[in-house]
Amino acid sequence: MRKPMTGVRVLEVAQFTFVPSAGAVLADWGADVIKVENPVTGDAQRGLVTVAGRSATAPGVSFSPTVEAPNRGKRSVGLSLALNQSRPVFEELVRRSDVFLTNHLPQARAKLRIDLDEIRRINPSIIYVAGSGFGSEGPDRDNGAYDSTAFWARAGNADGVTAAESEVPVGMPAGAFGDNIGGITIAGAVAAALYGRQATGETSVVDVSLLAVGAWANQSNVNLAMLYGCPLPKIDHRTQALGNPLTGAYRCSDGRFIQLSMLQPTRYWAPLCRLLGLRKAADDERFETSESLAANADEATALLADAIGARTFDDCTRLLDLLGGQWAPVQDAWEVANDESMLANGRIATVEDAQGNRQRLVANPVKFDDAFAELSRAPLFAEHTDEVLRELGMEDHDLIDLKIEGAIT
Repeated sequence: MRKPMTGVRVLEVAQFTFVPSAGAVLADWGADVIKVENPVTGDAQRGLVTVAGRSATAPGVSFSPTVEAPNRGKRSVGLSLALNQSRPVFEELVRRSDVFLTNHLPQARAKLRIDLDEIRRINPSIIYVAGSGFGSEGPDRDNGAYDSTAFWARAGNADGVTAAESEVPVGMPAGAFGDNIGGITIAGAVAAALYGRQATGETSVVDVSLLAVGAWANQSNVNLAMLYGCPLPKIDHRTQALGNPLTGAYRCSDGRFIQLSMLQPTRYWAPLCRLLGLRKAADDERFETSESLAANADEATALLADAIGARTFDDCTRLLDLLGGQWAPVQDAWEVANDESMLANGRIATVEDAQGNRQRLVANPVKFDDAFAELSRAPLFAEHTDEVLRELGMEDHDLIDLKIEGAIT
């Protein structure tokens, strides 16, 4: 079953990345996702010219990953939710859908008549999904958010990676970092809700907030803070785990880094030392047991740092490949795009853009039945309005009338 969501209809009234990325994953998995966009402006994400200080498109190329990634595989309908003339069309789309996705705030949902009660009045069995900044309850339920605020800052992730002496908190490593984690969380919740509806006949309301997703990602620290009953001590400069020199980042002679994460240090200490030419250290009783290695961790770390620092990145990775312990190169985004394991598992997928050019996108991390991801491009703004409305039984003269009234694009 390469596309387990085949036959599922999803209606999306959302913009930017958080909830739309959930729709993209569901489309990857086979769902028919119909994206309703403002008939004049479309999804606000389409208007982004720069992302994280970089141009949203490459020179001479119209393909924008910022739009493509969270909207691939969908069909776009330009439909006004503010006009009464378009209401019958919208309601028919709701009736024919299994899932309704939105990230509009409660007041906007009420104004547009897309809140839970209204959608359930039209289709009592639909699964209603609302993505928000801070959840459906509490004092901030009506407040908007982006992942940089709710997921990163408020959920403790920024604080967790910021050193005590830093003058500013560390920013997210990439645009939509929390949005994409939240999106696949929603996709998993939708799958569970669909299964539950099939098994019990009862439908669900799904509520996923960026704050809750951020706290889940940061739960190791949050759980420890609750155990201790106080804030955790700030991290220091070292990336090593306390007492274990076989963890953390080490700099190679050419400026590249490798990340060690060998949580059984006595198992790997001697073999690693021999690979690095540290034969005396391999047999040194100071590093023989976990207790003695932890007690002399600073000396052991310095030995490794000198040995690794005297070798190039390529030399270090060649030696570490012989070890079998847990480590990884510290890679940039371009290296990830060409990572052998990503490619071998089909997690970098090819998509044909609107101009017929072959482009590449990161596939969602779930693989079914060893099948490589098969992606189709994101829709152009309102590209499928006529197609979808004809499926509802509308004739050409009906479409023309709605266009004249400004109800559809």
